[in-house]
Amino acid sequence: MNIYAQILVDEAKRRGIRVKVIDDEQGLFVLEHGGKRIRCRESLTDRTSAVAMAICENKCLTHRILRQAGFSVPDQVLIDRETTPKEIRSTADLYLKKWGSVVVKPLRGEQGKGVTVDVTTPEEVERACRFAARDGDEVVLEQYVEGRDLRIIVIDHAFVAAIERTPARITGDGRHTVRQLVEEANRQLREQTGGEARIPIDDETRRVIRQSGWDWDEVPPAGETFPLRKTANFHTGGTIRDVTDQVAPRFRRIAEEASRILDIPVVGFDFLAPDFSGERYTLIEANERPGLANHEPQPTAERFIDFLFPETREKIGEQAG
Repeated sequence: MNIYAQILVDEAKRRGIRVKVIDDEQGLFVLEHGGKRIRCRESLTDRTSAVAMAICENKCLTHRILRQAGFSVPDQVLIDRETTPKEIRSTADLYLKKWGSVVVKPLRGEQGKGVTVDVTTPEEVERACRFAARDGDEVVLEQYVEGRDLRIIVIDHAFVAAIERTPARITGDGRHTVRQLVEEANRQLREQTGGEARIPIDDETRRVIRQSGWDWDEVPPAGETFPLRKTANFHTGGTIRDVTDQVAPRFRRIAEEASRILDIPVVGFDFLAPDFSGERYTLIEANERPGLANHEPQPTAERFIDFLFPETREKIGEQAG
């Protein structure tokens, strides 16, 4: 199974919980203990309602609900399937004048697929909309917000862990082209993540490279570092750093309250913020199936099984005593 399912299966087995794998490719398994049976797809379980999942899958709906509850979210506008290229450029021109820069992404999607960040011209917005539409029928234009990228995990409406995510980047060595450096970075990612992460060779990567002043066949000097993506998703080559102990209590409370508003018991929230105090923040997305393995050594798997089978937590405590 992939690492996101495997750490949960391992923790369940460690506690004597019966595990039945339904589909290892999709990370689908069943946990059984004490007459209770819970189906899981990685960190998504029967305990997450269909309504909560539908809300989190729809990025505009998530934003409307959180905005109504008083949370800070970016402005958005929805582009439907019937919008013509000319209408897209006209809409883009209007909102670029208002916001300065936009993010273009599918209404539904995960792992950074189809997302273009920091787009500043109507023509780029139109191209980004076509790119996003490959992964979904409707597209969201969203106000671009700068800040440090923070993923917070909440389980059973309690803060558990946080990581800071940094977009994929490369450093020149004075000998290899950009293309060769990206290929080498992807080779290392395959080895390190078992194929879970890969820097896409697509229009968005090419756009970001051009923004940095380089092209595929140029040779950057030794020590020259520049980004390959604007999104910081792990699956597209982003790097992660545990910052659980740096997140202030206010930030933790914001995430916990947002999980209650959405009524979702296991969730990963994406924030952009200048720092980790929670004084200023923008809540970007809610992920109904967060990758808990990305937060090791924090006890995300333990808290996940605690939530599903609290009786096994008490048993472990007694054995430890």
